[in-house]
Amino acid sequence: MTTKTSRVLILGGYGAVGREAAPALAAHAVVQVAGRRPERARPVPGAGVIRLDLTEPGQVRAALDGVGAVLMCAETGNARVARAALERGIHYVDVSATREVLAGIESLGPLAERTGATAVLSVGVAPGVTNLLARWVADRAPGRPVRIGVLLGSGERHGAAAVGWTVDGLGRERGNWTATFPAPYGRRAVHRFPFSDQHTLGFGDVRTGLCLDSRPATALLGAANRPAVANLLRRPAVRGLTERIFGGLHLGGDGFAVTAEAGGARASFTGRGQSRGTGLFAAHVIRRLPVLRPGVHHIENLVDPADFLTALAVDGFRVHWDSDSQ
Repeated sequence: MTTKTSRVLILGGYGAVGREAAPALAAHAVVQVAGRRPERARPVPGAGVIRLDLTEPGQVRAALDGVGAVLMCAETGNARVARAALERGIHYVDVSATREVLAGIESLGPLAERTGATAVLSVGVAPGVTNLLARWVADRAPGRPVRIGVLLGSGERHGAAAVGWTVDGLGRERGNWTATFPAPYGRRAVHRFPFSDQHTLGFGDVRTGLCLDSRPATALLGAANRPAVANLLRRPAVRGLTERIFGGLHLGGDGFAVTAEAGGARASFTGRGQSRGTGLFAAHVIRRLPVLRPGVHHIENLVDPADFLTALAVDGFRVHWDSDSQ
């Protein structure tokens, strides 16, 4: 957004991602965070507060009055909220990593084009950074398989939604391979996981694998990712315990790394705080909305990967380009 009178509404704004995005946007826009029980949440720096139940369409419509852009940090009626925003020419940015959620929003492309609004999907670390790195290596090795590795800090505390998404993803994809991450991580075994990028990127064979900075935690993830084990862990009688175990697993630090490889091309992005990375990525997208073309688009189809990631790196991250591939 370009002026202080512009308004950004962050839905799910009390979560780990919204708390990072709000202060980053406060210098450029009037920011409001919304949730069902604001009285139970810690204040979000730089943001005002409104009460909003995303399951109530009337409340959603009222909350959109005077808003220039919506940042969706929850997974509750995403396509319905996106439609309500796009119908009124309001930009929409979604940090969801769930393929089915994003597919529901993709169908709104003609609506967004008619109203001149932009909806941006694949926003954050994974998807998001993953998409841009994959685009960069695929452009340098056309037709070659793309392999994406995501290394997350097992010591970082994630919100309940992120933990639930991880449990839901267990056992959904098969396969593992070795990915090369920048120092200090090096070569690590990654387990294929249902990040949406591998299903939305439109260039051939793309696969995304997950590991954790702690090798013992990665071994535990690999065991839990077997379909028979995953089905057991998701049973209603034990799911609560499963989420408590995953949510309380703090064996490592808060560093993260993403790498993408295709042929001889490799690019990586590293930093601390996955939630911080996702929130700041979203803030960068929102600040660019006035110059992005209308419609519904995944991030890699809207921005130049090197330009965007280099700008994001100023916030304390590092981007690594394979010098032989530039």
